[in-house]
Amino acid sequence: MRIVIVGAGKVGFSLAQRLSEEEHEITVIEQDEERRLIVQESLDVMTISGNGASPQFLADYGLLKADLMVAVTDSDEVNMIACMAAKRAGISRTIARVRNQEYAGKNQLEFNRALGIDLTINPEMVTAVEISRILLTPAALDVEDFGDGKVRLLEVRVRAESPYVNVPLRKLTLPNGILVVGILRQNRMIIPHGTDHISPQDSVFFVGAQEAIEEFSEQFSERKTKIQRVMIIGAGRIGRHLARILNDVGISIKVIEKSRERCNDLAKVIDKGLVLCGDGTDIDLLIEEGVGETDAVVCLTSDDKLNLLLALLAKDLGTQKTIVRVGRSEYMGLMGKVGVDVILSPRLLTAGVILRQVRQGEVVSVSLLEGAKAEAMEIVVSAKSPVIGRKLKDAKIPDNILIGALMRKNELIIPDGNTVLQPGDHIVIFTLPTLIKKISRIF
Repeated sequence: MRIVIVGAGKVGFSLAQRLSEEEHEITVIEQDEERRLIVQESLDVMTISGNGASPQFLADYGLLKADLMVAVTDSDEVNMIACMAAKRAGISRTIARVRNQEYAGKNQLEFNRALGIDLTINPEMVTAVEISRILLTPAALDVEDFGDGKVRLLEVRVRAESPYVNVPLRKLTLPNGILVVGILRQNRMIIPHGTDHISPQDSVFFVGAQEAIEEFSEQFSERKTKIQRVMIIGAGRIGRHLARILNDVGISIKVIEKSRERCNDLAKVIDKGLVLCGDGTDIDLLIEEGVGETDAVVCLTSDDKLNLLLALLAKDLGTQKTIVRVGRSEYMGLMGKVGVDVILSPRLLTAGVILRQVRQGEVVSVSLLEGAKAEAMEIVVSAKSPVIGRKLKDAKIPDNILIGALMRKNELIIPDGNTVLQPGDHIVIFTLPTLIKKISRIF
């Protein structure tokens, strides 16, 4: 597929890297010469210096035959105009990163489509929604839903005293309809087989029916009570979105933010929490506000290192769960090693949403896991797939591709070696990124 990416910031770089690895034909447009050179020297993609919002520019560089434009500059308006120019110039599909909530209302979305924008993505809202889902599943390090919410992927850290430790998976007794689909051990992702086992402190991915997973997750909680009190440090876009979401579901929140303007704006829209104008790095303030008595602390400042320090401080003072936002995904492995419970990258979450659009057709959804060390995908099995009508054990599916769940006419099936796929089945696959092209050929 020929794809034009306008903007070579963090999201643009991540997308270009990911899509070029999948052998798409990528062109990156960036006006900032320093950013453009970073992409040119780091990735096997074409880079052009110029204005991606100009129809004449797109025509001059022969970009009108592209299949997709993704506009992810720092400016909402530039992204929207770039998509409008691309659509009018003949590029069939467009995606724009749009962060301002004024452009996100129902009427505005209809207006965006009229402009020629097929999909708008708000990275901060995507991140806030992901954090809220994790908070509402207390034991989870990550939660992903598939099959219109009927199938849930749950990531938990397994403690040494767990009955699941050091038992070969083929001998493991799990509740009916639940399957182990991935194990993260020492920053290495394992797609498991029957001879593999779970070790203490592994992060383990389970898949199953939503209700079964919710009940199953309770045994991994150190406390049986649900998360009811959350402290949010940093009221940027993610913090404000998250505060509104948690306020609406009745969770008690306490927000600490330096900017008085942000505090005043947020205080007007929440009624079940407290907004404090103060320094989140002030230990005395944190202790005074009961950080150790909260169920979760969410660190959302723009400084990765500061978020890490705040999370470790909160953990030391007694908080149950820490969640950290990172801008640089290479920090994710380190943060997990030193004790941060959940680490989220807005750019990777955004990339997952866009990858779904790039792989559209049989691909229903894509989730990047653990800094993109693995992917969970929901796929509709094509009638032309070579595995149709064959038992999975005979289908010659490569190692490191595991089918964790199957939806057939609203019926959830946890497959085994004797399962036979049919055209139109929705399957949830857990795999390593290097095998994406093989998945496309197989299914």
